[in-house]
Amino acid sequence: MTRPEHHWRVPVALDDVSERGLHFTLSADGATREAIATLAAIDGLPRLDAVFDVTRQGRGLRVRGEVSGTVEQTCVVTLDPVTNEVREKVDLAFEPPGAAEVAAAELEAVLDPDQADPPEPLIDGRIDLGRIATEFLVLGVDPYPRKPDAVFASPAAGEGTDSPFAALAGLKKRAGDPD
Repeated sequence: MTRPEHHWRVPVALDDVSERGLHFTLSADGATREAIATLAAIDGLPRLDAVFDVTRQGRGLRVRGEVSGTVEQTCVVTLDPVTNEVREKVDLAFEPPGAAEVAAAELEAVLDPDQADPPEPLIDGRIDLGRIATEFLVLGVDPYPRKPDAVFASPAAGEGTDSPFAALAGLKKRAGDPD
């Protein structure tokens, strides 16, 4: 099986971002949403939007904004269709590869590693807003979606079939083992 590629590409070059920054309002088209739904292992993705502000920060870029989408999944309890809304805040810094490694090392020396993330590397002087939106959407998808009123009721003790250990005990008896 081949791994699905990221299908939403919105490249932004460092050189294209002025000191005032750039604002992006993005909406994925139907084919892109279908490809992302396959990548995210969800039933459907009727809506995927992102709003980003891209600004210069040091020798790199900072991306702030929000990714939102409507996700169709299957309830883990009832197996009925479930529709969920995903909203994920985005706040990422990007630096040239060498600068990102230096900044990460400096950050570890100064801060608790749990408090802040090191910058991401710029790839060929670019960032890809489509890829960022896709990754944050996937991170926001509920791995165990449930209908609001769905409650799992486990079978009562003794209900249904015998324990798997009872089957093993029966095999032991047939083999002539007294224990």
